[in-house]
Amino acid sequence: MPARPNISGRVSALVRPLRAAAGDLRRVAAPIAPVVRPVTALGWTVLAVSFGCWLIGWRCGWVELMLLATAALVLFAACALLTIGRTRLRVTIELEPRRVTVGTPAAGQVSTENVAKGVLLPILLELPIGAGAARFNLPPLRSGQRHEELFVVPTNRRGVVPVGPATTVRGDPLGLLRRTVSWTDVIELFVHPVTVPLEPLGAGLLRDLEGQTTNDLSMSDLAFHALRDYSPGDDRRYIHWRSSAKAGKFLVRQFLDTRRSHFATIIDSDRRSYADADDYETAISAGASIAVRAVLDEQDLTVLAGAHAVPSASGQRVLDTFARAELADHGLNDLAARAARIAPDTSVALIITGSLVPFRELQHASTHFPPEVRVIALKIDSMRPTGISSHGGLTVLNLQTLAELPALMAGTMA
Repeated sequence: MPARPNISGRVSALVRPLRAAAGDLRRVAAPIAPVVRPVTALGWTVLAVSFGCWLIGWRCGWVELMLLATAALVLFAACALLTIGRTRLRVTIELEPRRVTVGTPAAGQVSTENVAKGVLLPILLELPIGAGAARFNLPPLRSGQRHEELFVVPTNRRGVVPVGPATTVRGDPLGLLRRTVSWTDVIELFVHPVTVPLEPLGAGLLRDLEGQTTNDLSMSDLAFHALRDYSPGDDRRYIHWRSSAKAGKFLVRQFLDTRRSHFATIIDSDRRSYADADDYETAISAGASIAVRAVLDEQDLTVLAGAHAVPSASGQRVLDTFARAELADHGLNDLAARAARIAPDTSVALIITGSLVPFRELQHASTHFPPEVRVIALKIDSMRPTGISSHGGLTVLNLQTLAELPALMAGTMA
């Protein structure tokens, strides 16, 4: 039987020299990479055209083409001289404030100081701001001289606006070469969603250890409720001896169960759940308003907004999380399951979603929480009036506009 050819060995034998050659090429190119990096696509085109003209002119004896190639090379060399030189700057970016609400003006300042010994010639400073960029033409700066420029950050949309890095651009007017140097890191400006003030959420829900109780009876807790007759098996520590002496029989203390409320706010970020982007922004604002109220009520809070989750949220982290939230393809069912895993002690779960989610999907999402957890579904639907309905133990709210949220939550939580 003939032996099988060792195909993998042959392939390895062919690939090994290629890898070695690639490594050698990288080592050779490493020293010259900083030199050729400033050349733009237009610059490489000029070099290629000039080389082609020189080659054709030399082979065919066309003096005109050789003169054209020489002129192009001289032009390229002259442009290269404009990029030569070392720039030494100290650039700082200041944003005030770093966190704003949608529509609130936000401005910043970029400060440039020449730390070199010589004079800095005019140079272009570029500062990316979100999807755009600001460009400043710096004047000549003497050693130690500072120059400041102001800029405005657009805040008409919720989100996180990256500002920076600030880069200086040295090049030629024709755009054959362009050398950029970054001087700062990226600074984030948080544009928080619009919120509305709400009444405390604790009324009618689980009450905390500061005197707020549930209606569940308990034999051992902090909230005293009443006295009842002693039954075999009751803990003798809870016998009220003075009342027992007066009644002539054993009486034991009855308590109300106290639990610290844990509020879980879940924002459905599935783009298929909403009729349009405006409904999703209303959902974000509603969720932020409720979460801020929960923080003010000193309730334990967990926030899930799409891919972002904050298991123990403070006021600032809550709003930062809502600023980062974006529409994605995360299913509501998976999001609810994740919330149940992150916050197993949830007492109230609020699921905020859009009008295109069917009721059976809301029911399925609510099954991830234990029966004692109160699940409330808030649907954003600008085409239906605001209202409250209950289906099979699941409270469903419909919100038309953000301004109606305070009245809606007051009726729900009562």
